[in-house]
Amino acid sequence: MNAPANRVGTVKHYLDLADFDAATLKALIADARRRKDARKGWPHGVADTDKPLEGRVLAMIFDKHSTRTRISFDIAMRQLGGTTIMLTGSEMQLAREETIADTARVLSRYVDAVMIRLLDHEMVLDLAANATIPVINGLTKLSHPTQVLADVMTFEEHKGPIQGRKIAWCGDSNNVCASWVHAAVRLGFSLRVASPPELSVRPVLREWVKANGGDVEFGEDPEKAVAEAECVVSDAWVSMGDEDSTKRHNLLKAYQVNGRLMSRAAKDAIFMHCLPAHRGEEVTDDVIDGPQSVVFDEAENRLHAQKAILKWCLQSS
Repeated sequence: MNAPANRVGTVKHYLDLADFDAATLKALIADARRRKDARKGWPHGVADTDKPLEGRVLAMIFDKHSTRTRISFDIAMRQLGGTTIMLTGSEMQLAREETIADTARVLSRYVDAVMIRLLDHEMVLDLAANATIPVINGLTKLSHPTQVLADVMTFEEHKGPIQGRKIAWCGDSNNVCASWVHAAVRLGFSLRVASPPELSVRPVLREWVKANGGDVEFGEDPEKAVAEAECVVSDAWVSMGDEDSTKRHNLLKAYQVNGRLMSRAAKDAIFMHCLPAHRGEEVTDDVIDGPQSVVFDEAENRLHAQKAILKWCLQSS
């Protein structure tokens, strides 16, 4: 695409955190927090009194299983006054080799926005390049920007502004890790990533950090990464699309977040995980169920972050 990745013509896409400046990301988080605060005491099924997306329709396309992304976007759109339609790749003509470009052109005539969860990152970019409506990246193999926006919101709820703080990532340098890297550079916090060499970040991501001057370090030692960190983040050892689970488990055993590893972090450090968690693998029960865990606040905040994203994408569309 010739235009910036988060904009094609006058259409606003939400594809990667790297596409945004700090002011825009902070504004999205602030809007999410306002909407969360405004709903205190309300039943979950009640729509917001502010309904900026009334009459709008969001198409949600899923090629893989989903709990939090699917439900949070569905409820977010309803609470903002809009409606949703749920689709899977297997029931669309994509399964019969219709191009993603043609699919984008057709959907642009029917709905107001598309949220897509598809492992192939290039296909999502192709969808956005050919759509005349906003496209939201709900997860690809390379990034998960909706998750990490909610994660940053969660950190700030518990610890205050994230700028200048230290975050540690332990485990596979996967799509969620990549979005944490993007967030660290854009929002000005320190990130220490510990992964086995076989599962380290892509060279292009390292080059992006270097080019943009971020305070991100990539290493192999989990204890060094978490030392004095104010937040420790982990994720599943085997994600959707990964193969050879036995090899991955063997590589990642030393990166389990347990009580001993958490004790290396700051005394009041919090633990994050985007879920679903494989208890006893990447994290132990005593950590994920303990007082430092904020994983269910993270899950809740997906709903409010999605509302901010949807409103930003559609408000001027």
